[in-house]
Amino acid sequence: MIKGLYAITPDIPDTEALLAKVALALEGGAAVVQYRSKSSDVALRHEQASELAVLCREHRVPLIINDDLRLADLVNADGVHLGKDDGTVKEARMILGPDKLIGVSCYADFTRALLADREGADYVAFGSFFPSPTKPDAVPASPGLLRQAKTRVHLPVVAIGGITLDNFDTLIDAGADAVAVISALFDSTDIRITAAAFAAKFATQH
Repeated sequence: MIKGLYAITPDIPDTEALLAKVALALEGGAAVVQYRSKSSDVALRHEQASELAVLCREHRVPLIINDDLRLADLVNADGVHLGKDDGTVKEARMILGPDKLIGVSCYADFTRALLADREGADYVAFGSFFPSPTKPDAVPASPGLLRQAKTRVHLPVVAIGGITLDNFDTLIDAGADAVAVISALFDSTDIRITAAAFAAKFATQH
């Protein structure tokens, strides 16, 4: 089940530094980790994903690979997250098998979530709910999408986009099963404490 703090990794070329940051997030209570890297260095991406897979396994937390089905298969990650140009759920299922997690970005498109549900995805993600430094041009999404999804989509629903400790209450209240966070977590002065605060606040409000 996808539920709680969904930590998305920052783009850091230093693998040791990346692992240290993710370890703190896991210690604080991150329930899912997504490896997201826009680097064109294939060897670096493979190295980082492989190391993260080991780290997440030690913490019994699933590692999801963003946008790269081949990499997810190569490092035996727990799943893949698909954007609109990353192939279909059917293709991912054929390659990864029945037990892996497949998530689908739905942006602000509810129809895309219905299709993902029919195709056998394991969760859907909506956003951006707030202005995001990672994707400043993202299409805005409203909490109403989450409420709609909880009545018509039979999957866990993830909220993403500019989420902080100060603004994610409304998303949980609207039905988000998990909140995906990058900057507010990994740019914080104490990643472990911030992760713990997300996890605790989520637990008390859900």
